Amino acid sequence: MNFVLLEKRDKIAIIRINRPDKLNALSPEVLDELEKAVKEVSEDKEILSAIITGTGKAFVAGADIGYIKTLDEEGGYRMALKGQEVFSAIENSPKVFIAAVNGYALGGGCELALACDFIIASENAVFGQPEVNLGIMPGWGATQRLVRKVGMNWAKYLILTGERIDAKTAYHIGLVQKVVNHDNLMDEAINIANLVAEKGPLALRLSKEAINKAFDLGDFGFRYEALLFGKTVGSKDKEEGINAFFEKRKPNFFK
Repeated sequence: MNFVLLEKRDKIAIIRINRPDKLNALSPEVLDELEKAVKEVSEDKEILSAIITGTGKAFVAGADIGYIKTLDEEGGYRMALKGQEVFSAIENSPKVFIAAVNGYALGGGCELALACDFIIASENAVFGQPEVNLGIMPGWGATQRLVRKVGMNWAKYLILTGERIDAKTAYHIGLVQKVVNHDNLMDEAINIANLVAEKGPLALRLSKEAINKAFDLGDFGFRYEALLFGKTVGSKDKEEGINAFFEKRKPNFFK
């Protein structure tokens, strides 16, 4: 792969969008490579958590505007579906995905971060959905995920004004979970990815599944949570985790 770099470190993976000359803009080729990387990580039994970040001064500055310029209505629809498919694969992956936002996360870049399970931002990070400035609207999930992350009013404000916000504001509204010094971004993201990777694999997968369905199931979400909880209680991971607790040692879920 040329535009997406995949590195595996024990139980974590690092996916880097590597098109710095174009501020990591998501062209069809980049999306194809990202899709392959996400699929490989999701199917790797050794990997429990993954970090997505960008090279250079951008996380992802958006979709490739030059490519969008060439599209008609049908082409735009198909482009939206492709991006949604890739980002949904991240959101619904059994692995935990962390966005390490090192710079510009605009348009499709912000939507990519939103598809991850949580966001760690450099103090240099900038977020926004500026599509309205081009006479278009978000097509890769912002109208749905941004509402769930920050509420309807903030979602409307960001999408309808196209205004950019800094990392501090993103943290204040709940878009970002941590803001760190730029030089420490990847160290912090790796620390968190390792923290996640120490946990029981089944518990991680089913917890993420239950949380993702919170907005879809209504009151049944509580019953669904109970069903998944029962699966974890009946697992070998639970036996190891509780035994380790009483024996005052670190659990080994992978023996």
